[in-house]
Amino acid sequence: MWKALLNLPLLLILMGIFALSMYVPAAHALAHDNLHDARSFFYSGTLFLLIFSLVALAQAGRKRTRGDMGNLLALFACFSLMPLMLAVPFYEAVRTTNFVNAYVEMSSALSTTGATLFRPERLSETEHLWRAQVGWMGGLLIWVAAAAIMAPLNLGGFEVTSTLEPGHSDGLDRGLDRADPQKRILRVAAQLTPVYAGLTLALWIMLVVSGDSPLVGLSHAMAVLSTSGISPIGGADNAASGFPGEMVMAMFMLFALSRLTFSSDTVTSARRSILQDPEFRLGLLITFGLPVALLLRHWIGPTPVIEGGFLEVLKALWGGVFTVLSILTTTGFESANWQIAQQWSGLTAAGPLFLGLAVIGGGVATTAGGVKLLRIWALYLNGLREMERMVHPSSVGRSPGYSRKIRKQGAYIAWIFFMLFAITISGFTVLFTLFGVNFENSIILAISALSTTGPLINLTPEDPISLLSLTDGAKMIFCAGMVLGRLELLAIIALLASDLWRS
Repeated sequence: MWKALLNLPLLLILMGIFALSMYVPAAHALAHDNLHDARSFFYSGTLFLLIFSLVALAQAGRKRTRGDMGNLLALFACFSLMPLMLAVPFYEAVRTTNFVNAYVEMSSALSTTGATLFRPERLSETEHLWRAQVGWMGGLLIWVAAAAIMAPLNLGGFEVTSTLEPGHSDGLDRGLDRADPQKRILRVAAQLTPVYAGLTLALWIMLVVSGDSPLVGLSHAMAVLSTSGISPIGGADNAASGFPGEMVMAMFMLFALSRLTFSSDTVTSARRSILQDPEFRLGLLITFGLPVALLLRHWIGPTPVIEGGFLEVLKALWGGVFTVLSILTTTGFESANWQIAQQWSGLTAAGPLFLGLAVIGGGVATTAGGVKLLRIWALYLNGLREMERMVHPSSVGRSPGYSRKIRKQGAYIAWIFFMLFAITISGFTVLFTLFGVNFENSIILAISALSTTGPLINLTPEDPISLLSLTDGAKMIFCAGMVLGRLELLAIIALLASDLWRS
């Protein structure tokens, strides 16, 4: 029976997993005597498990099409269609919203964007738990898909270090079963799920010990590991854990800077230590360099005089470090000391800074979105080499092996991706303006969706953007942007150009 279940199509397996997960909020609601929410999630889970069973029986014995492109299509269908199923119990539980809003909320959670249409006080604890749980499962799905689907196809950032075109497998084993890609997915899932769950559990315990309630601690732990930024209290700056909580969250945000922090199963070149990884080093440079520059601006630029000693300086520095790291990893949490950092540096409008950090994004094959640090590093190396050739036209490159490989094969495709990303931002900005959104908010919505950094809609503009007030057409555009940002445009292009459609 177990072998027959594993032989089912990937999308159907995911449907069964998400249906089973509905029993978790049902049990939570029952334990807190919230019978309406308990019935909503229990009945929905039972209904979808019944549908799963019927479809699985119909699929039994049928030959399954094997191929990485088929799994990539299933992944696309999951992020596009699965929110329809996930929205059913949420819609029934909330009762005071329409199904479109519930779909947008679940799309935002599953894609780890974390943008919300609802004020925290409008939702019950069980509904907040469901949002955080869906975001957490979406992050795990990305972790597994990066190693088992994106890496073999040289997509999702791996094309920077590959000698083949995106969407083409190199035929290397890498210790995985290439005869059946679905077996590879299950094997990677078995390897990464305990790591992902263990890190979440460890962070949850630390946050509860620091002073957060169990629900807030669990939601923030899930939000940090999945980089969804989902919070039942409106953000980490409102948490009771304070500075200790921000410290431990920042430690776990480092896992979104480079995959080498938790795994080496997708490294496409010689294995390196984490301190030699260009993504991790570039991420740390931005995380600490930018706040220090903002701190020094207090003595360089025209800033107001602020009373306070060395402690205020440390608060300003930490507020900058935590917020920059959070936005860079596309988590979107703001430090409780960020206002002090703003006042100290005299930075009145932090919107462009946040948008730029979100566009850069985190590491390849992590839950972070954006352009990715590896592509930025490849463009930096290429630019550095071009400047050397301007000074010494006959010079010969002398970079070590890994950097040379990035410079030769990766800079071109990284530049193509960056241009596609910029064009996509422009396209979505135009689409939002067509639905009545002003130009500034359209840019923010486009970058927020494509970088999967939902909290930007509250942090960036002077007046927070209300997704609830958008038209249904604008909401659907936002959902499309989140799916496109989560899978990346190169993966969509490779999917459309594949031979899958000929069969």
